[in-house]
Amino acid sequence: MNLITILLIILILVLVGVIPTWPHSRDWGYIPGGIVGVIVLVLLVLLLTGRV
Repeated sequence: MNLITILLIILILVLVGVIPTWPHSRDWGYIPGGIVGVIVLVLLVLLLTGRV
C-alpha cells in the first residue's frame, strides 16, 4: 500500500468519526467537520504540488 491509499483510509475513518450522531457530540457543532475539511484541503494542495 502506498502513502496515498493509507491517507485516504485514515481520512474516511475520520470523516465517519466526526458525524454527530451521539447526544454528547451534538454540542460540538461544526468544529470536527471543519478540522477535517482543513486536513482535506491541505492534502489536496500537497497532492497537486506533488509533495506527497
